[in-house]
Amino acid sequence: MGHGTPDNMNWAGLVQNLLLVLHIGHITCISLRFSVLEELVPGTLVGSLTEHFPPPYQLLTQEYLWMDANTGNFYTTERKMDREAICPEETKAEECFILHNAVVGPSRDLIQFPVIIEDINDNVPHFESGEIYLKVSEDVAMGTRFVLDDWAQDRDTGRNGKLQYHLEGSDGLFSLQVEEDGQLITLVVQAALDRETRDLYQMKLVATDCGEEPLSASASLIVTVTDVDDNCPTFVSDDSLRVTIPGDASEGTVVARVQAVDPDTAPNAAIIYSFSPKVSEQVRELFILNSLTGHIKLKQDLQSDTSEELVLKVFAAGHHCPPADTQVTVSVLPKANREPTIKIRFIAEHQNQTLVLKENQPPTALAVLELEGDSSFKGSSLAIEGETPFALSVQNGKYLLSTSKPLDYEMRSEHHISVVARGRSVEGSVIIPSRRVITVLVADVNDNAPCFLQSHYQLGVEENNQAGTSLLQVSASDADTGYNGRVTYRLGKHTSAVFHIDSETGQLSVSAPLDREEQAVHKLTVFARDCGYPPLESTATVSIYVLDQNDNAPTFQTPHLIFFLPENAPLFSQVGRIEVTDPDEGENGNTELRVINISGTFIVDNAQGMLRTAGNLDRETEDCYELYVLASDHGRPLAFTSTARVTVFVEDINDNRPKVILPSSNSSCLTVPPGTLAGTVVTKIYAVDEDSGLNSEITYTAVAPKSLENSSPFHIDPRSGNITLGQQLLQKHLGMHHLFVVVRDGGKPTPLYTTVWINLMVNDSTEPCHIQRAPTWSGTSDFIQTPSKAPICEAASGRFAQVIFLIGLGMILGSVCLLVVTAVLYVKQRRRRLWLNKKEYAEQNKIPLQLKDKYYCDDEQ
Repeated sequence: MGHGTPDNMNWAGLVQNLLLVLHIGHITCISLRFSVLEELVPGTLVGSLTEHFPPPYQLLTQEYLWMDANTGNFYTTERKMDREAICPEETKAEECFILHNAVVGPSRDLIQFPVIIEDINDNVPHFESGEIYLKVSEDVAMGTRFVLDDWAQDRDTGRNGKLQYHLEGSDGLFSLQVEEDGQLITLVVQAALDRETRDLYQMKLVATDCGEEPLSASASLIVTVTDVDDNCPTFVSDDSLRVTIPGDASEGTVVARVQAVDPDTAPNAAIIYSFSPKVSEQVRELFILNSLTGHIKLKQDLQSDTSEELVLKVFAAGHHCPPADTQVTVSVLPKANREPTIKIRFIAEHQNQTLVLKENQPPTALAVLELEGDSSFKGSSLAIEGETPFALSVQNGKYLLSTSKPLDYEMRSEHHISVVARGRSVEGSVIIPSRRVITVLVADVNDNAPCFLQSHYQLGVEENNQAGTSLLQVSASDADTGYNGRVTYRLGKHTSAVFHIDSETGQLSVSAPLDREEQAVHKLTVFARDCGYPPLESTATVSIYVLDQNDNAPTFQTPHLIFFLPENAPLFSQVGRIEVTDPDEGENGNTELRVINISGTFIVDNAQGMLRTAGNLDRETEDCYELYVLASDHGRPLAFTSTARVTVFVEDINDNRPKVILPSSNSSCLTVPPGTLAGTVVTKIYAVDEDSGLNSEITYTAVAPKSLENSSPFHIDPRSGNITLGQQLLQKHLGMHHLFVVVRDGGKPTPLYTTVWINLMVNDSTEPCHIQRAPTWSGTSDFIQTPSKAPICEAASGRFAQVIFLIGLGMILGSVCLLVVTAVLYVKQRRRRLWLNKKEYAEQNKIPLQLKDKYYCDDEQ
């Protein structure tokens, strides 16, 4: 059974495990099996030991998995499991697993369990060679099968590694037959082949695996049709050939040439020429036929004084074929008809009576021609037959042969100049036209640069390609010949070193995987240079578009984001922007965010990449949230993910009033003995505020009617809430003292407050103080701002004293004016004044502000 074991355990780890084994209680044998898909992202839950063993838990080897010591859950680590790398190739058909050891329970038992690594379809099939060559004879029978030695390999297992094959571009001439689970692939011929019609077939052999999302690869299948001898020679022309020769032609004169063709290739196209057995003996004596070239020549000099016609029947025979035949009629003119002789003296370079002239030369003199014979030919002249780039000019009774325009080797590499002498003799007799054929070979010069079939090539290549992948083949042709027309290829100097081109074939390949995120488009310049001197070259551009694969996980701008948000924020308030990038393109780079560990409180607005609230936030309930945001792309077949930690601090707002703990109610009462010393703390107000910071800083302020401002001997500390005796108690202080205290926080911009009554009874009684009902407040209820002066414990300012003085002075003057009126009415109002004094005394002991029963918080303002 195939399995993998970590190979990077160091000595320190071995010693640590050995010491741990020495402390374990005993080894427990239990049948546990877990399975996990390969290539999972870090942090994926694989399994748990909770159901089988009590805590604590410790995994001894944490190369691919790590275990939570409290829960027994184990998860994938940063090192991903690659089934094909962990398990050797020979175990492909078996299970691949890793044995893990763990110490569990209070008794430190040692357990061992396998984790089976299940295959995913993460490997593309591949052929060892990108091209498969096969030769098939053209006479092969339909249904014949040919075994293909090169089949694809897939490192995956099961359905992911099972391959199916099909042909593309076979045009119905070929089909595939796959046997033995893809290990035997045969090409079946489905139709008759004819090499003379088509001698090469290029198809694509495609291998596709059987995964849920199949992956495929292809190789070029090139079938060459080989020749068999299935064609017979035929003559080029169906018409008989007629030629005329003079009666005094010399031996070796080429009379004619017959030519036949055979569509087959050598040696099946070999043709043998021969005379028909029925030709006359005279023909056999006068003519000889070259059996290979078809040239008919004179075997001897002719001395004929009469006209005659000779018929030559010629056969062209091939292997296993009946001969084809044609007829040559030779007309022999009588020797009596004379013809002049054309004498040629070459000026230009020549070889074996053939002129050799480089192309592109300006008009050049080639030869001097002269008519030779007796004086009877003086009426004759020379002329060139047909339209040619040559001209004859008469100079001193002779003819100068020269070019009339530059010659072009690529247009025509060989010229045959037919020079004819025509006219009548002095006696008026007919002169047989004398003809000389001058051959001019045009020598090639390097005047043509290579020409690409396309000036711009484009192709797409998936990134992460295999090293050595063939891309495309560029091709350029050169109209020149020899070294002048031999083309080699090279890439521009600034081309990346990963690209290579075969200098002979123009095959472009890449030696390393391409990365679209590093460079999406590669523009190459390909040079095609000939081997002439000086060399000429031309260029073509190749645009290679690197196609994206999902090979990058989304990346957060920072792995830990911190945001601050006030409590009580409205639903869907913006918390902060979460920026994530994925360098892939299209769906592979389209990311989606979601919160994975908290539900209902926060959501991610993917349209704006914004974290928003989905519930109410109360700092007093929870002041900090730890989130994990998962970013996943939409890549196929496997999406990549990554996580980021997000901390949201809930900022306090002033949403809680101070709560009075002491006194417990407005009806509470405390007895103060008259002998209490000045400066004694007689009681304390204790209040709390659930907010924080300034919102929770509490101050205490006592307010009271004007009539009581100077009468109370008690003072309150605005910070501590301590109520102290400000002076020695006197007889006039006996009785009930009601202090109305505003408890206010320091919130901005508007503080919150509550109020409380402090009821103090000054007397010598030892009985508990008790009041029938809580006092009430009849003054203003706006206690948001701190009063400019405290009526009980604070003195008036200097400016305020001046105002009081002026008011008092005015009142004295008014009193003097009213004194007379007062004296008159004194008697009448005496009784009424006594009644009013009693009423005023009653009003001073009744303050009509009714507070709520709860003293922890005053909700009215």
